[in-house]
Amino acid sequence: MRGPAGLSAEVFLETDRLLLRQFTEDDVENLVDLDGDPEVMRFINGGRPTSRREIESDVLPAFLEYHERFGGYGFWAAIEKATGLFVGWFHFRPGKNAPPGEVELGYRLRKSAWRKGYATEGSRALIEKGFADLGVERVVASTMVVNVASRRVLEKAGLKFVRIFHQDWPDKIEGDEEGDVEYALLRSEWERRAG
Repeated sequence: MRGPAGLSAEVFLETDRLLLRQFTEDDVENLVDLDGDPEVMRFINGGRPTSRREIESDVLPAFLEYHERFGGYGFWAAIEKATGLFVGWFHFRPGKNAPPGEVELGYRLRKSAWRKGYATEGSRALIEKGFADLGVERVVASTMVVNVASRRVLEKAGLKFVRIFHQDWPDKIEGDEEGDVEYALLRSEWERRAG
């Protein structure tokens, strides 16, 4: 676990309780610890930990590449301001084959950070920045139908239910037969709420 030394990377966004900063090569242990918790990974791959080798060779390089290729978009390490500790990450990035102006919101937090409102706080801040500063037209997010906690976060962050859909996953996850849900928020809807 990294402490305050983890704050040296460039901060992208600050909320009341969180700093969202760029990932660095020093975040390997943070990601190994996060993805090593079966409860954190439950709705991602059924609870299987991500290996250190995969984090070092695939996950972290992909996170770092986003910062180089897409200014203002990518994966952001979430640091708890009160302790300086890494509590997880958020992503705010163009989805695969997404139309121009559409970005995908996502997050993964340590179990110790659950039920503190961090997922909602970070999501709202990214949505605000996307619409106010980055020219985003539509924010989308998805989760499993059975992931009630994440569905609540998306609703609290201001996104609205769009549809249930089914997709193939490489891993069997309990409840996957019920499908996934898509949530979204348009710039025009955000402007009406903000105004």
